[in-house]
Amino acid sequence: MLVVCSDTHGTDDARLAGRTREAVDAADLVIHAGDFTTTTVLDAFRDRANRLVAVHGNADGAGVRDRLPSAATTTYAGVRVAITHTERGGATALSLFGRQRGAALVVSGHTHRPTVDVPGTGPILLNPGSHADPRGYRPAHAELWAAGSDDAPETVAGAVASGLVGVLRTPEGEVIDRIRVPAEE
Repeated sequence: MLVVCSDTHGTDDARLAGRTREAVDAADLVIHAGDFTTTTVLDAFRDRANRLVAVHGNADGAGVRDRLPSAATTTYAGVRVAITHTERGGATALSLFGRQRGAALVVSGHTHRPTVDVPGTGPILLNPGSHADPRGYRPAHAELWAAGSDDAPETVAGAVASGLVGVLRTPEGEVIDRIRVPAEE
């Protein structure tokens, strides 16, 4: 399972609770789209995650900025994922950022609002919101599985033939949206 978090805004720990904590602990890969705030929080995520790919955000201190890039690219279950905290220009800029990196999925943070944007062309845009500092939105994180995986919940399994399927979920475990990222041909 791939777990996506962002905007922790912590000082002493990863601020993980409930389903978010369980998901991070069980994940093969955790992606964090920035704003840990302190190196203590970054280290707490590194200690919990089997594998962590992360970028720094605008609220991260110098110690975090020194250790993390502003953008990254990784692959999970054959799907290329581009990660940034934010891009000036909103969805259009994020889509361009993903295209430049050959990504089918772009992960970003910053707004604290959990969203899945499926444009007519280009990469799927995923903002997991914030699991710990939702600022008026629902707290959330994303969980994704390889399409056809036995581990994927029935509610998302089979949604695409290949690629990724998943959900945006609250720390209490409630599903608030679904994600389908077809593999690029």
